[in-house]
Amino acid sequence: MANQLANNVVNIVGKIISDLEYGYELFGEVFYQTTIEVPRLSESKDLLPLTISERLIPGMDIKKGARLKIEGQLRSYNRTTEDGKRHLVLTVFVRDLKVIGDDEVVKNPNEIFIDGYICKKPVYRSTPFGREITDLLIAVNRAYRKSDYIPVIAWGRNARYSEKLKVGDRIRLWGRIQSREYQKRISEDEVVTKTAYEVSISKMEKVDNGNKVKENDE
Repeated sequence: MANQLANNVVNIVGKIISDLEYGYELFGEVFYQTTIEVPRLSESKDLLPLTISERLIPGMDIKKGARLKIEGQLRSYNRTTEDGKRHLVLTVFVRDLKVIGDDEVVKNPNEIFIDGYICKKPVYRSTPFGREITDLLIAVNRAYRKSDYIPVIAWGRNARYSEKLKVGDRIRLWGRIQSREYQKRISEDEVVTKTAYEVSISKMEKVDNGNKVKENDE
């Protein structure tokens, strides 16, 4: 169990921007959902979904506007829509949290480490401005024979490096969780704005038989 906790580690700090809402109940334990606003080094922010157990919040003032320091994992699950299609949904599953003041300085408010396996052929592309990007899907093992499937983006030389990775390769990566809005056409007359979540890599390494063989920084 310890290894399966250590292969997916999230540390974020930000402000809650929505009230807690009932999410689901599992084995008698209720989980709530909300959204946290996490600042970037630039002036923009990432809006990330949280899942919080009822057992973590007694005696805490977890409400809109509260500033939280969170430790957890980035998890995924499939949601079936009304039309029968399945969509991958990501959430930060909170394992521990603390309410902090606005005056507490945090050097890096958005950090993630994952250790997993390439489960889909990497897709290399470039932006209209010539920036190189590779899209990856990483499977990270969890307890009870489950796995989380995490979309990842590599940039620059990491993009060129990860383009050559194969399905089944094991990688470790460090970065941040980002939110990104995009538009999806529902019909000829309707376009809706949706939000995607992914990990943006700052550092990565390929692992072979438990040994690091190559390391890349952005």
